[in-house]
Order: sequence, then structure tokens, then C-alpha cells
Amino acid sequence: MRNLRNIGLAAGLALSVSVSALSAYASEPTVPPAPTPFPAEGKIKYVARDSILEFKALPQYHEPDWVTEKYVKTGKLPPVKDRLPKEPLVFKTGNMQDGIGVYGDTMRHVIGGRPEGWNYGAGQTQGWGGIDIGLSECLTRTAPLFQVEAKDTEPLPNLARSWDWSKDGHKLTMHLVEGAKWSDGVPFNADDVMFYWDDEVVDPNVSPLNGATPETFGVGTTLKKIDDYTVEWTFKEAFPKQYLYAMAYGTFCPGPAHILKPQHPKYSKNTYDQFKNAFPPEFMNMPVMGAWVPVEYRPDDIIVMRRNPYYWKVDEKGNQLPYLNELQYKLSTWADRDVQAVAGSADFSNLEQPENFVASLKRAAEANAPARLAFGPRLIGYNLRMNYSANGWGSPDERSQAVRELNRNEDFRKAVTMALDRKALGDSLVKGPFTAIYPGGLSSGTSFYDRDSTVYFPFDLEGAKAELAKAGLKDTDGDGFVNFPAGTAGGKNVEIVMLVNNDYTTDKSLAEGVVGQMEKLGLRVVLNGLNGTQRDASQYSGRFDWLVRRNDQELTSVVQNTEQLAPVGPRTSWNHRAPENGEVDLMPFEKDLVDIVNKFVSTQDNDQRASLMKQFQKISTEHVYNVGLTEYPGALIVNKRFSNIPQGTPIFMFNWAEDSIIRERVFVAADKQAKYELFPEELPGKPGDKGPMN
Repeated sequence: MRNLRNIGLAAGLALSVSVSALSAYASEPTVPPAPTPFPAEGKIKYVARDSILEFKALPQYHEPDWVTEKYVKTGKLPPVKDRLPKEPLVFKTGNMQDGIGVYGDTMRHVIGGRPEGWNYGAGQTQGWGGIDIGLSECLTRTAPLFQVEAKDTEPLPNLARSWDWSKDGHKLTMHLVEGAKWSDGVPFNADDVMFYWDDEVVDPNVSPLNGATPETFGVGTTLKKIDDYTVEWTFKEAFPKQYLYAMAYGTFCPGPAHILKPQHPKYSKNTYDQFKNAFPPEFMNMPVMGAWVPVEYRPDDIIVMRRNPYYWKVDEKGNQLPYLNELQYKLSTWADRDVQAVAGSADFSNLEQPENFVASLKRAAEANAPARLAFGPRLIGYNLRMNYSANGWGSPDERSQAVRELNRNEDFRKAVTMALDRKALGDSLVKGPFTAIYPGGLSSGTSFYDRDSTVYFPFDLEGAKAELAKAGLKDTDGDGFVNFPAGTAGGKNVEIVMLVNNDYTTDKSLAEGVVGQMEKLGLRVVLNGLNGTQRDASQYSGRFDWLVRRNDQELTSVVQNTEQLAPVGPRTSWNHRAPENGEVDLMPFEKDLVDIVNKFVSTQDNDQRASLMKQFQKISTEHVYNVGLTEYPGALIVNKRFSNIPQGTPIFMFNWAEDSIIRERVFVAADKQAKYELFPEELPGKPGDKGPMN
């Protein structure tokens, strides 16, 4: 196959235009324009990290009266003190916006996703919208860190109640919460942690839902069990505290080994597909460590989760959490989520689709509005990611391989970014001061963002066409679209298949805008719109040319999932991975990005970290590593009847707001409670049984 990276000059001569003349058309790169001021209405109240929680035994423990009467006194459950760990996790009252809560009521969610099953560790989505966050508990926790002072920021303990570093910093000993139990009463211990590590993260045939790989925790990292409540990490780097963030949601949230292990191919005759699909949505009462357990699933209707009677967290008065008895998830659309939350027929939404901003603001401003709405900083961004693997990831055909060679051509990438009218893309979503020009790289809402280190190629269609010619592409058949050179992919039109998530209107709108703007450049882009589950499968397997992706934690917080900023391992990058048993074919500037990320991970010097991210931003945007589309603020919509919503909660930073508000502490005052529970005074049943325990 012809190497497209080396034919720019020949193509330029074929067009009878010199390279120097072509360059003259291009706009000069600059910094992105300053975004229109848009004040964040929710002001964060910063606190010390140790003011949020601690582990300790309390003199006595309490639970809802109906649990004691219907389940403990009848012998269906042990007393609450026997269901809790020796030293439960205790949330401190001083960090609760409204203090100690009361039991009762439900939180009604609306989501656009559909559950694939309950096997999170094998890659199954539960439908998003906070379901998996309500089910899962992880070794550490980061979502509440949005309110922690910067100098004090480090992941909070969770299933790992504490940890110790060896003197040389290469070993980390983690002490698990002792005596905690799964929702079916089976003890949680190191075996659950090791099953997740050995048989899901490390096993190359398994892809956990949020993309955890061995390299997520450092190349060459190992993990072993010391005893039932102790595990030991060994790292190549010294004191890589960065990986504590990777041990939070969603990359180290172990599932119930006593349920999962018998279905795994290593311990059964199952195939990997059979293992992944062993727990479909109809499988009720899946054991969880989270505060609520799935007890009801009606296809295209609703998922209901009831309180976990073995939940291992309490408040300072010894009240077993959660306060809310039930979570509901109506299965609808993502746009409907905002509409219902603003109207009061649902209780919670992350207002993240700008198409709904204006109507939501108008309704929330009315005196009788049931929900409160507060915008935060511009932390929601979208980018176009190109598949950079030229050595086999996803088994590309001749056309796909030729596109990947183009993706690796910097002139081609510059042509694409210069052909994007980002203001028009933003205005197509919502008018007003919401959207801002985002050239790519780190989000402007993160503390690591530096505008002066950001290289922006302004919209310049003629300059973009000149860059396309430099990449060796011209329209040889006169149909308005450039062709591959003769001998490459049959000399046909350059056709690019772009993966997009069909579940979100914003994703589709941006993708359609990109298609139209690329057509003016002379590139034919075809949309491959898939729902979330199918889209994830296509991305993780490398079956795409381009994809539109909403920014993840590595671009919004930087300190979380940092390894996903560059291909530091064979499976860490979203869009540049190695084929099976292969290596990542790094481009020269990617080697610099990998080096920067590795240095960032290994240092705790805040000044050095800031400097490294300035270097990362400059190299990334200068070489158009990912093509930014737009960014805008999100807003948290919460029904006014709920208490203990932390001040200034962003909808997305370290994690989504469903985790940041710490739902297990959220409550409804007694005089505001309504009869929304579908299964009042009922608890989860046995795993696999239909419905809750009656």
C-alpha cells in the first residue's frame, strides 16, 4: 500500500501548486478566543479532605423502623449491628449541607439508555444515568473531591479504608473495610478484588465497562492478596499516587466473585460471551456493595432499586444509610430526562444537552418551579477522535487502512481542524453565551488549562483545502470530493466512517454538523450511528475511522484517568490502541505525550505538574491530536424537596453529579415526602429471584 504520509510533495506538483504557495493560504495558528463570560451560579464551598468521612465503630446503630419490625423481628435479617462492618464508614455531619437526615421517599430518574445486564466487570452497561454508580462501590472515591481544597486533593478511602506506602514507594498496601457484606449477606473480601483484577482487568478477553486495563494502573503493575482484608500493589514507579484515582469509579469497582466466578470461562465451560451475558436485565437482586439493589425491570418502562440492608455506611448518629428507600429509573430518552426534571415529574437531571437550556432556564425561573437549576463552569466538551492505529487494531480493510494513514498525516489533520466552523457548530446547538470555541486538548474548565499553551487553527476553508492538497489529496473525478491517490483504495473518493452515539441528540447534531462542514472541504463523511452498547463495542474493538466523543475525566480533571491522555500502554488510549499481541505504533509527537504523561503520574510536585500539562497542551493542540468541536457548561437540576445537596456541585468533574452529591446522604424532610415508592417496606430478595423480598 502506498504510504500517504510521503506523497505530499508529489501531489502538490500534480496540482501545479508549490508547497510554499499552499502554505500562504493558511491562517496563522493562534490562541483560542476568550469565551464569552458565563457566570457559574453555584459557588463551591471548599472543605478539608478529612472533614468528609472516617471509619470508626459507634455505640449503637439504627435503621428504618419498618426494617426492624418486618425483617429483623421475624428472623429474616440479623440485627443491623451484625450487618455492618466492625468499623463502618461514617459520614461527618459537618460536611452535610442540611445535617442528619430522615428515612423515606424515593428519587425518580429518567434515562435514555437501556440496560444490557448486570455484569459491569465484563463490559455490560446498566443503562447509565447513575444506575451503575448506585450499584457500584470502588476501592477509592473521587466524585466528592470537587469540594476539597486543591492542596488537599487525594482520593477518599472507600472499600479500601486505608493504605500504606513502602519506604521506596514501589509497594502500596491496601487495607479493605473489614466485615462489610454484599447485599445478599455474603462477606466482601480480597477474593472479590482479586477476581476483578485477575479475571476481568488482566484477562485480555474481558473489557470492563469503563475501559479498565492493566496499564490503567501503570505498565508492569501487579496486585496480590496478602490476607482476606489486605492486598498489595507493586509499581514500577516510585510513589505513583496518581493511580489512586484510577482505583475509583469506574475502573476499580469489583463485582461479587461468589456470583461471577462460577460463570467465568476459567472456572466453567462457558464462552466469554456466555460469561458476559450470564446476568441479563431480567436477573433481579444482583448482589452489590452499593446503597441500592435492582429489584424490578420492565423493558422500555422502568428499573427500580431498593435499599441495601447490608450497606456499610452510616451517619454520625449510627443511622444506617441510605436515607432514601428507593431509586427509580424511567426508561425514556435523554432529552425527556431534562423535560421531566424541570416539570417535577422526575427529581434529578444533569442538564447536559444544550438544546434544552433555554426552555429549562425559563421554567426554573418561575416562582412555582418544582426544581432548582444551577449552571457550573464549561466542563462539557466534545471532540473528534481519529483512529491512529496503522498496524492492525480492529482489522481494517483497504479503505479503512488508507484513512488511518491519512489520520496520521499532520497536514490532513490541520485541514480537518481548519475546515471546522466551531462557532456555527455551537450555535446549531443553542444560541446565546453558552458554547465556546474548543480547539481540542484539555478542557478550559480544568485548573490545568492554560490558554497561552493552546494552539488554535482558526476557521479557514481555503487554507484547509490547501492543507488537504499538501496531504496529497485532490478531486480527480470532478464530483466535489477528493480521491485517494491512484493505487490506494482503488483511487476512489476518500470516504470516512464516523462513529456516533445515537442515544444523545447533542452527539448526533454535532456529528451531522461535521459531515456538512467536511463536505465543503471535499471529504465524504458517513455516519455510523449506534446506541451506547453497540457504540462502545465498536470503539473498544477499533472498528471506526473517526468518532465523536464527549470529553472524559482525563480532559476535565486531568488527575483522574491521566493515562488515557496518551497511549502509555497498548489499551489506554480511546483511539490509538495496539492489535492483539502487538505494540502501539506511536507517532513521534505521541512519544513526547507519553513521556509527559508518565512524568506527570510519577511526580507529586504541583508546580511540575502544571508545567507538564502546559507542555502537553501545546504539543497536543499544535499537532491536532484530537479535534475539538465545542464546549459549554452544564447545570444540575434537583427537585426542591431534596436536602443535603452539596453547594456548587458540578454535573461532571471527577465523576457525574449522581455520585458527587453523595446520594446515600440525600434525604427528603418528613413534611415534604410523597408516596412515590413502588415497593414500600420491601427489601431485595435472593439473587435471581423475581422482585423484592415480600
